Amino acid sequence: MSGRPISGASAGGGLPAGRRALPALLLGAMLLLTACGGGADGKGEGKGGGAGKAGAATPSQAVVTVAPKDGADSVGTSGALKIAADRGKLTSVRVADGKGNEVQGEITADGGKWTPEHHLASATKYKVHAIAKDSKGRESAKDTTFTTLVPKNTFVGTYTPENGSKVGVGMPVSLHFTRGITSPEAVEKAIEVTSEPKVEIRHKWYGNDRLDFRPEEYWKPDTKVTLQLALDGVEGRPGVYGKQTRTVTFTVGRSQVSTVDAKSHMMTVERDGKVLKKIPITAGGPGTTTYNGQMVISEKYQVTRMNGETVGFGGEYDIKDVPHAMRLSTSGTFIHGNYWAGASTFGSANTSHGCVGLRDTRGGYDGQAPAAWFYSQSLIGDVVTVKNSQDQTIPWWNGLNAWNLPWDKWEK
Repeated sequence: MSGRPISGASAGGGLPAGRRALPALLLGAMLLLTACGGGADGKGEGKGGGAGKAGAATPSQAVVTVAPKDGADSVGTSGALKIAADRGKLTSVRVADGKGNEVQGEITADGGKWTPEHHLASATKYKVHAIAKDSKGRESAKDTTFTTLVPKNTFVGTYTPENGSKVGVGMPVSLHFTRGITSPEAVEKAIEVTSEPKVEIRHKWYGNDRLDFRPEEYWKPDTKVTLQLALDGVEGRPGVYGKQTRTVTFTVGRSQVSTVDAKSHMMTVERDGKVLKKIPITAGGPGTTTYNGQMVISEKYQVTRMNGETVGFGGEYDIKDVPHAMRLSTSGTFIHGNYWAGASTFGSANTSHGCVGLRDTRGGYDGQAPAAWFYSQSLIGDVVTVKNSQDQTIPWWNGLNAWNLPWDKWEK
């Protein structure tokens, strides 16, 4: 018993180690088959289970089509993008540029098409991801990219008033385009003017290069107005595309409306509905009368030159240092300081070439002079209304004088 091995047996159960390995491997294989097969308890695939999986993997019958084709270049910014589904319905469409800015659009009620709400930007690469489902709910997706055209000819819109400015209650929004527009509806859709508090705002074209916006009545004080320009990619005329995306905001200040009575030679300045001051004036004399109507201050000059040749009066006058001048019309109507007429002229006679003159000093150094005071109290966008002049009402397009056109003549 001392050190002799036990023949044909072991402490583990009586079989040699080499002979014990085979049953262990077989047992492991049986466990593996049981774990992967399932079947007996009805929870696995069981016999024929592979056929069910093949049915689940059947491709969707829905087909998504995208125009332009994948990788296309020089794609038009309007009308070229078309996304549709055949033998199914679109459920999701995303079109975005490289910065993630999405193109808003709408899927039709029948799920057959997706249409963008507006034009695309020029010289921009877009990615499309569209998903459709067939009648059994199986999805089909398509991903494409394309790049819009680089325009050879472009236009922009210069705007009034300036971004961030504070203006008077009479300030319209006025746009001048650098090229004549022959597709006005396309341009209109790319421009939006809104206000807070909200009011109805209408627009009007003058010729083919100017577009103005205004509410029915003067803005209320403290109104915030926003102009949104999305002209980039708009074909304003054949082969000429907008190249501008910008948001402009301005604020309306207090209400100041001044009324010039050319017959009594007086101007009444009202601030927020109350008379602030009455000022003697001189208006246009016989043959050079001042326009009647509501005129809006569009520019202010501490000192400016007034030359009759620039407004059709030949060499009748050339005054190089007119003080405290504020423009009321494109054609040359100003309300300004006048130091060359005698003091008794103001309040008693009309002697100007169509402007409204207020007593002033040469150089404009006297801050107490009527012209200096009125200049300091005025904002661009304030209204100056002239009445009782022997002249016609100023056309709405001569300056920023939109208020002289009836409301029903403005487009909704």
